[in-house]
Amino acid sequence: MTDKELKRLNRSELLEMLIAQIEENQKLKRHLAQAQEALQNRQISLESAGSIAEAALRLNGVFEAADRAAQQYLDSVRAMAEGPKP
Repeated sequence: MTDKELKRLNRSELLEMLIAQIEENQKLKRHLAQAQEALQNRQISLESAGSIAEAALRLNGVFEAADRAAQQYLDSVRAMAEGPKP
């Protein structure tokens, strides 16, 4: 709307336009807040996924160490069962 068109409007028309703009502004603010909340939730999810992946890697290392220890134990038991070699 041009300046000339705005100057031709009466008070009630201007107030209606102002009210419509305020309502649209409030709607956009609510939408922005929802989008920001969704983004925050997504960031938390991504951070959690990173933490879960790190924990899985650490557990994998623990399992590998346990597997090596179990293999060493079995090797030593087999060696003891076979007895000394001449």
